[in-house]
Amino acid sequence: MTNNEFRFFLSCDINLPVTFRIERLEGNLPPPTNSPNSENNVSTEGRMAELYVECALYIDGAPFGLPTRTRLESAGPSYCWNELITLTTKYRDLTAQSQLTFTVWDVSHGEGLIGGATILLFNNKKQLKTGKQKLRLWAGKEADGTFPTSTPGKVPRHERGELERLEKLVNKYERGQIQRVDWLDRLTFKTMERIKERESLKNGSSHLYLVVDFCSFEHRVVFQESGANFLFPSPIASTNDIVIVWDPEVGKINPSEHKQLKLARSLTRGVIDRDLKPSSNERKSIQRILKYPPTRTLNGDERQLLWKFRFSLMSEKRALTKFLRCVEWSDVQEAKQALELMGKWEMIDVCDALELLSPVFESEEVRAYAVSVLERADDEELQCYLLQLVQALRFERSDKSCLSHFLVQRALRNIELASFLRWYVAVELYDPAYAKRFYCTYEILEENMMKMPAGVNGEEDGFKLWQSLVRQTELTAQLCSISRDVRNVRGNTQKKIEKLRQLLSGLLSELTYFDEPIRSPLAPGVLITGIVPSESSIFKSALHPLRLTFRTADGGTWKIIFKKGDDLRQDQLVVQMVSLMDRLLKLENLDLHLTPYKVLATGQDEGMLEFIPSRSLAQILSEHRSIISYLQKFHPDDHGPFGITATCLETFIKSCAGYSVITYILGIGDRHLDNLLLRDDGRLFHVDFGFILGRDPKPFPPPMKLCKEMVEAMGGAESQYYTRFKSYCCEAYNILRKSSNLILNLFYLMAGSNIPDIASDPEKGILKLQEKFRLDLDDEASIHFFQDLINESVSALFPQMVETIHRWAQYWR
Repeated sequence: MTNNEFRFFLSCDINLPVTFRIERLEGNLPPPTNSPNSENNVSTEGRMAELYVECALYIDGAPFGLPTRTRLESAGPSYCWNELITLTTKYRDLTAQSQLTFTVWDVSHGEGLIGGATILLFNNKKQLKTGKQKLRLWAGKEADGTFPTSTPGKVPRHERGELERLEKLVNKYERGQIQRVDWLDRLTFKTMERIKERESLKNGSSHLYLVVDFCSFEHRVVFQESGANFLFPSPIASTNDIVIVWDPEVGKINPSEHKQLKLARSLTRGVIDRDLKPSSNERKSIQRILKYPPTRTLNGDERQLLWKFRFSLMSEKRALTKFLRCVEWSDVQEAKQALELMGKWEMIDVCDALELLSPVFESEEVRAYAVSVLERADDEELQCYLLQLVQALRFERSDKSCLSHFLVQRALRNIELASFLRWYVAVELYDPAYAKRFYCTYEILEENMMKMPAGVNGEEDGFKLWQSLVRQTELTAQLCSISRDVRNVRGNTQKKIEKLRQLLSGLLSELTYFDEPIRSPLAPGVLITGIVPSESSIFKSALHPLRLTFRTADGGTWKIIFKKGDDLRQDQLVVQMVSLMDRLLKLENLDLHLTPYKVLATGQDEGMLEFIPSRSLAQILSEHRSIISYLQKFHPDDHGPFGITATCLETFIKSCAGYSVITYILGIGDRHLDNLLLRDDGRLFHVDFGFILGRDPKPFPPPMKLCKEMVEAMGGAESQYYTRFKSYCCEAYNILRKSSNLILNLFYLMAGSNIPDIASDPEKGILKLQEKFRLDLDDEASIHFFQDLINESVSALFPQMVETIHRWAQYWR
């Protein structure tokens, strides 16, 4: 079929009775006026009434056949008949001006008229109306069947708003004219419910609507009179309007192409394909395909090319994930052949194994193979991916999957992995769609750990280890309680601090010295023994986070920030990515002195962060006028650059470069001088990641936060130190570009998570991330590209204006 062809039925050929379903009445009934006891009736939305609907068919303005009534319905305030009505008239007997009238009557107070509405059965393109139709009732009027009618059920064009537009789209969706995408549909319908509530509150509920569901057919039904000849002008050809008709074959497999594909992939071809070698041009095409990011879908020709040369590609480990994307898994023989080849393929890297755990791959054998590759990763590397691997449990076929058992087995060998796995799984128990699956993993971890015997080197047995992890939850519950109590204290921050110390020293004095040491949730290798009340405080902000100082078993202290009322899962993800990128850079011998402080979400709206002694750039510039003046206090050197030690300046330049690149790649927004912090040793770092993947509350944000004060601290835009800063940026950018597949795969595994900036539109977010890597450029071109970004960020004037406004807002707060 060509794009200009469409399929339809003619109404004169349909020898079926006219059928429709009267579903429900929407809106609030008016108070009764015809009743003699109307003064005793309560004119409220929820008054009980006995309603029925009378419907009649009119052809060319004259009644045709007898009216039909529904049953009585008195289950107010929501009246739902859901009754199928079948008329004696057939579709072939209809004319272009056929109408249905609907009148709603109330018999609870005599024969009271509620209202009526009329609808044409064919639209202005002479196509039969199908699906749900929402008719506005004319209050106190009986439906009029004359043509044109005085009681049209269709909302006038000038009164149509967002609700009418959405209902039209829902109608198309239910008829199959809009592609179904489960995750997107869920989000869309939730948003639509919110819009409906908002519009209802705004406009009130002055109108009543009757919802009627018309019969649908496989193809559109176009009006044609019986006995008409197509040689004469037909009704649909009498105007220049384009007739849009749904073609059910659009998007389906072309039978001839499918047949050709089956022949090309048949088992008998395996003998021939085994010895095939790609030509020079085919080899170039294959190499181009292998460089595609994991987010890119292969077209038919690319899939066929990889399948054709599958045997010669078995020594190319990068090709396995692309080959598995080519397989038609619904074909049992083809799937069997692919799995046999997978077992003989060159072992893939851990990065590619993560791709095989994405929702694209549903085969249990493929996912089990990915898990077997992950077994090669050491504990340090596995911890870098643990957050995403827990999220990947959503895409498994069963609750007790290979991945679930693998994570538990590795956790049993390392208490830090066990602690983080337990927390990551526990937080997901709040998700009703997958709570059962995550709870199953939680149970497997608990059962297996409780059975562990004591170690030969005096290590604790499994029961004690599990109890030590449970005590972490008890501690966070107590901290939540303290946070609520402190927040309820009236007065300034100082009074809240006094209340905090009073609680820790009095009613909750057991927190000052624990009965047994507890593993810190943030760093399970650190044993904490109690809280130091005198060194604990509260931050001056809306949520009043607690700053707590813990004693440690080795005689030191461990400072944390505990937040209640804030979802830290997004911050947790960003800091994990900063930590991973820091690791990737160090593997290439580039240490940019980053500060990947620890973050752990312990619930949907609570969590803790590692406290790093530092000051915000806003505070530093307010008190010291410049960054250099501040650093001179801690690292003075009369012979060094700008009066500070060369080491301190180098640390500052490197950390600025590292965070400039990382915040650009991750699209971190809402950057201002209050969430850029500086440590005494010159390390700059970012905090507060409420906006990622390109989202930003400020208009026209620069590609990265690089204020003039930071450039001045490097000696200005013409200095050698600023040149060195740009050199570090470009080097780091190219190193991270090499690991783009790993980073994209990790974000792809987060697609089903409840992290706000990902859940809103996972596909769009990942594509934005992919764009930041500029994989279409070579290393040299990417250097020029990033240098242009730096220049654009430094010279941006609008962010400076926004920063000034932000400072004034902070001042007056």
